[in-house]
Amino acid sequence: MFGAARDALGDDVADVDLPDGATIGQLRRTLAMQYPAIAALVPHLQFAVDAGKADDRTALSPSSDVAAVFPAITR
Repeated sequence: MFGAARDALGDDVADVDLPDGATIGQLRRTLAMQYPAIAALVPHLQFAVDAGKADDRTALSPSSDVAAVFPAITR
């Protein structure tokens, strides 16, 4: 976690269990349920998986590396 997400969570790591074949969208919903402190931020978070930007349709595998979760950058 980075930025406001890390600040709201109070840590840079969130631990969640997801079923096989889960997507970033499912990860997003699980984060909001398990970590109410960041629930308001979750719809706006961006995810990097296996060194690439991911969207809600991106499938995760047990070997996926969700390397970064950060608030959307706007200009």
